Amino acid sequence: MTRKQFEKLVAEAVSALPDEFLAHLGNVDIVVEDFPGPDIIEMEELESPYDLLGYFEGVPLTERESNSEPLLPDRITIFQIPIESIATSRAELVEEIQKTVVHEVAHFFGLDEERISELGWD
Repeated sequence: MTRKQFEKLVAEAVSALPDEFLAHLGNVDIVVEDFPGPDIIEMEELESPYDLLGYFEGVPLTERESNSEPLLPDRITIFQIPIESIATSRAELVEEIQKTVVHEVAHFFGLDEERISELGWD
């Protein structure tokens, strides 16, 4: 799949989020890259770049102070090649992208891995 086609699926997954979530994503850059970079691989102690489907970088909403200085945009990166490597059909690809977008947006809202798993968003 081309990058443009994949990015379109990511944009559709973001657009499908409830409006009350979308209202808070104005300062969040959502991008697509092939793989996580070496810094993320090291920080997350990954054995393989295929081990990470998405990544949130920034300050979760739950950790922000209302009177703090403006922050740089938060960033959600969706990794195309790892997602493509686990999907065996277009339907699975769409599902994995949707799950990954929801998972990373959940991190933006301050949910940790345990809570995301409890909600079935992993």
